[in-house]
Amino acid sequence: MTAMISSEQTILELAKTLNPQQQQQVIDFIEFLHFQSQKQEKIVEPLEEKEPISFLEAAKEFIGCIDSGMGDLSMKKKELKQGYKALCQNQF
Repeated sequence: MTAMISSEQTILELAKTLNPQQQQQVIDFIEFLHFQSQKQEKIVEPLEEKEPISFLEAAKEFIGCIDSGMGDLSMKKKELKQGYKALCQNQF
């Protein structure tokens, strides 16, 4: 407790030697430190654990949002190969 009183006295004595503008800066800095410590206390609170989900479940709302009209591409291997060859020929 003695160290705490000593620190408080030192701060007060030093603050008395500052002009009013500098004293306001000290007050602002102390308020910032206080705000920062409160903010960190909120971050430390345990996060709500969520049940892990699959990628399919996470992307469910986007499945089928783009309609190419080609249907199931896994059944159209011939068209995919032709498109790949055409793409490769156009790049070079």
